[in-house]
Amino acid sequence: MTTDQRIAEVSLTAVLDLGDATPDGPATLELRGPLDPSVLRTALARIASGSPAPRGEQPRLRRHGPGHHTLECSGRYPLGALADLLTAAHPPPGAPERERSDRELADQERSDRELADQERSDRELPELFEPTPLQREMLAESASCPAPQVGQLFWRWHGPLDTGRFTAAWQAVFDCETVLRAAFVRDPEPRVAVYPRSSPDVVRHRHGTVTRQALMERERLRGFDLSRPGMLRAALLDGEPQEGYVPPTDVLLTYHRGLLDSWSVRLLLQEFYRAYVDSGTLRGGERRPDLRDYRRWLSAQGQGPAGEVFARRAGVTAAALPRAPAGAVARRHGTGRTGARLNRTEAARLARWSVRRGATESVVLQAVWAMLLYRAAGRVRGPAEVNFSVLVSGRGITMEGIARVPGPFGNPLPMTVEVDPRRTVPELLRDVRDRALDIAACEWVSAGQLRAAAAGPLNGPETLLSFEHRLRPLEDLGADLAAQGIQVTDPDPAAPQTGFPIGVVAYYDSTGGLVLSSVHDRGRLDDDGVAALLAHSARLLRELPLGAGDVSTIAEVLSGLAGDEVPRLYDAVAGQLVCLRPAREPGAGTVCLVGPSGPGDGHDDRHDELVGCYPGPQALAVLRGHPDQAGAALCPSVGSPVGPLMDPPAGSPAGSPAGSPAGTAGPLVLGAFSGSGALACELARSLASHYGRPPLVVLGTEGTAGDGVADFARHLAAAAERSGREGLAARK
Repeated sequence: MTTDQRIAEVSLTAVLDLGDATPDGPATLELRGPLDPSVLRTALARIASGSPAPRGEQPRLRRHGPGHHTLECSGRYPLGALADLLTAAHPPPGAPERERSDRELADQERSDRELADQERSDRELPELFEPTPLQREMLAESASCPAPQVGQLFWRWHGPLDTGRFTAAWQAVFDCETVLRAAFVRDPEPRVAVYPRSSPDVVRHRHGTVTRQALMERERLRGFDLSRPGMLRAALLDGEPQEGYVPPTDVLLTYHRGLLDSWSVRLLLQEFYRAYVDSGTLRGGERRPDLRDYRRWLSAQGQGPAGEVFARRAGVTAAALPRAPAGAVARRHGTGRTGARLNRTEAARLARWSVRRGATESVVLQAVWAMLLYRAAGRVRGPAEVNFSVLVSGRGITMEGIARVPGPFGNPLPMTVEVDPRRTVPELLRDVRDRALDIAACEWVSAGQLRAAAAGPLNGPETLLSFEHRLRPLEDLGADLAAQGIQVTDPDPAAPQTGFPIGVVAYYDSTGGLVLSSVHDRGRLDDDGVAALLAHSARLLRELPLGAGDVSTIAEVLSGLAGDEVPRLYDAVAGQLVCLRPAREPGAGTVCLVGPSGPGDGHDDRHDELVGCYPGPQALAVLRGHPDQAGAALCPSVGSPVGPLMDPPAGSPAGSPAGSPAGTAGPLVLGAFSGSGALACELARSLASHYGRPPLVVLGTEGTAGDGVADFARHLAAAAERSGREGLAARK
């Protein structure tokens, strides 16, 4: 009991036992830690209002003592979603909270206290609402690359930079912007959760400790825990100290595209500057309209002309990047980056030439990209369709105030263009321009919705093009910053990591040059081919305004490109288990950590803490990639997630297959932090069909860190020991 009381003062941990995983079978949620009755009532009400399955069913609460409760219900009740809500509402470890006694609850003033508690719990529990179709697709795609859906902006800060004031200014922005206090939970489908509080993550690095490129890559690979609010963070890198003046500071903002796009981050940056000038404060309250208002607007819309625009392209076979031989692997991993640039004179010449032909620079880039994809297809000789995706702003809609609302509106939509080598470049430009106008008429509709609206299957684009447009600078901000000895450059974007094998972003830098920056998955595309593709793009953008783009046919333009270096597309690699620590005893079993979209969203420092304090002999592993996609890597024999790590069914040989990440047979326990409970339960239920019972799921408080991780580790070890005892008893 001593241990239970100490844990109750530190954290709230949930242990979910799904029984036999049948809808009518028993299931329990054991809670270790302080349980506020009003928070429980509010959570149960939200589950009942948002999920039709449990209507009419109320979990039975049993109190075993201080800090120890059990909720009993049937297997159809979404216990994972309930556990997510309860742990999310719990204060961070170290914040004391007194549990009400039965005597207090029976007091004559109970109704007054419950009313006050209800108001408080409404503030502490996150507000849940449905994600947009685009957000759903981003979350699904995020499992296909190591650091998915991460974007970055970087710029240089000249003059004094106070870290405390910098952090306070971002805190003021966080307080006003619901999107910065948002995260994702699953019940079992993903939902957006807006929390009452969130703090910015700001880290400053001394000069010489890391290069800017290395810092960008490190921050990208960190990714984000999608169950925790604050999907934007800042990293500062001091310049080389020089006597007589303050060295410049490189500033890097990293954000998750499931909640923010580049335009949104630029909007937030303007608000940050206002707060910094005002000594870390920001006038005004919470912004409205916000993402919740956009979601309501979106629910009232149809798909407009989307079906007509894309239906005629359905079923058309498009020329594609050449595939690597079946079974071939790239033998590389990670992310490759390539850049090309037109200088100021070349970029200005391109802009003038585009205007004279009734197009924009982005249309010209799209036409050039279409020609290069046609060329890359190789054996095609006559006219052929090519397709790729273009990133539209998503803000060309009738919702009032949308231009100033931060959110995930940048929308990748498929563009299909016919390339006829006998036609001229101006003719192709007109086709691309018309196609771009068609797409703009339905830019709030996601690619998944378009596929559903089309009469037949749409070819899946393999490349993504985006053209960054800068916000109009606010003159008063520049003057106010200058008055404090500060000058900042315009932020430049890094090509975002997405679910596409390659993405290219074009933007004008501070000198007026046009920059092409690409990021590609090195496991799917070879570096040399991507570099050649980008170099050829820049070359055509330089040469077309010099006369080649006026009378030459597409075949003549492409014939001038030397070499045959084109990207070869390899198949995507399935998800995998990453072993954090091997088992210390044969047959000890495995504790497998899962995340909101499969914890491949990046490295989690809490995993390192867990390895250091975990007391049990079990192996520790992390499931990277969505569970549905990781099955082949985890269980090649039956294709079910994590199967080899559990006790085998009766009558089957014991032991893990060769190469199992855990390297041991024995019981399996799934662990997760708040926000991932529903996903972990979904995975646990899928295991029952192969092994007769689902593993236990242990869920830690959202703010778990430090001592909270140690408590979480002890509960994981206790669950693994319990699973081992139950497995041994079942075999006897």
